[in-house]
Amino acid sequence: MAEVKVPELAESITEGTIASWLKQKGDRVEKGENILELETDKVNVEVISEEAGVITELKAEEGDTVEVGQVIAIVEDNGEAGGSSEEKSEDTSKEEEGESKESEKSSDKEEKKEEAPKDDSKESDEEESSDDSERIVATPSARRMAREKGIDLSDINASDPRGLVRSQDVDNHGKQPEKSEAPKKEEQPQKQASGKPEKPVVREKMSRRRQTIAKRLLEVSQSTAMLTTFNEVDMTNLMELRKRKKDEFQERHDGTRLGFMSFFTKASVAALRKYPAVNAEIDGEDLVMKQFYDIGVAVSTDEGLVVPVVRDCDRKTFAEIESDIVDMAKKAQNKKLGLDDMTGGSFTITNGGVFGSLMSTPIINGTQAAILGMHTIQKRPVAIDDEKMENRPMMYIALSYDHRVIDGKEAVGFLKTIKDLIENPEDLLLEG
Repeated sequence: MAEVKVPELAESITEGTIASWLKQKGDRVEKGENILELETDKVNVEVISEEAGVITELKAEEGDTVEVGQVIAIVEDNGEAGGSSEEKSEDTSKEEEGESKESEKSSDKEEKKEEAPKDDSKESDEEESSDDSERIVATPSARRMAREKGIDLSDINASDPRGLVRSQDVDNHGKQPEKSEAPKKEEQPQKQASGKPEKPVVREKMSRRRQTIAKRLLEVSQSTAMLTTFNEVDMTNLMELRKRKKDEFQERHDGTRLGFMSFFTKASVAALRKYPAVNAEIDGEDLVMKQFYDIGVAVSTDEGLVVPVVRDCDRKTFAEIESDIVDMAKKAQNKKLGLDDMTGGSFTITNGGVFGSLMSTPIINGTQAAILGMHTIQKRPVAIDDEKMENRPMMYIALSYDHRVIDGKEAVGFLKTIKDLIENPEDLLLEG
């Protein structure tokens, strides 16, 4: 017998949610074969069986939260596929018990039906009085008066708040026949107000990843002194350079396309070198100044935003950065990102412009000190000199930063450095 346990995932991950069982009870598995998909805060992980055999027990269901080291399944090396003989015998005995119970119930019902016709004469004599006594509460004098006048007690509107019909109610019945409808009309709006809402709603449980995103974004907004500064970039020179070089670039680098992200990544590395506080983070009472440039690039997926990390951007070429970004985006869409792909970033870039965002205030990612936001490119009139105006492709850029680490002067200088490098893209070649 072998126990399948939730494996060690990462230092910061202690639990996960079972997204789906790839194998069911009674299925045969081989050693190293995937048996379930586990959803964690960051990525989905496939859990394997350490032994070959048959799954005889599943100790958790889809949607359950399980902790690292918890036993979630049992694999028997000598088990029989489709369930053990003991389980089958238990199932057959349960079925027999169920059938016997059903037969007993049906026989009881038949006996009751046979007994029902007895004492018909008594029931017919007492039917009216028993119905009245069960449904209507009235005084003896009221009942007698109602019988004499041929009035049904259920038609009488009782003046007593408890619903007791008195003789005066019977006497007044012929004089005020319409009063009984009034209370019914008053009760209708009260029932609607206290009932369930009439408008349709759909309630669904948030995925573990969406819960984690919500929790961490709230923590960041509450635990940092976050501010955002803006600037705008004239994209004319960069777009012209890209237009001239994109075909040659793609041919030289095996189909890798030249996009804007590599330029902004390289510009960010240059700005981080110039303003090292932007590449820092707070650890207790210490300020950790990072000497590496691992840039996180936000990628949107069906389950939410993920931030895979492009390593050593200071030592990579434009083509290598573009290739890494494309690979990370594909892995994110296919749910193939590993924990190593998501951890250890020092700075993050998010591009809301791909969705048409003109301006936004991005939220800092985790313990980092800042995040750069790119936006859509839009033509706007720009003053070239005192007399000349031109329509130029302009982009707003934003830097959200932790004011505990970065002063406003550094934040503005950082964003101005990126603006200058993007507007003069040839200068990026001198940064090395």
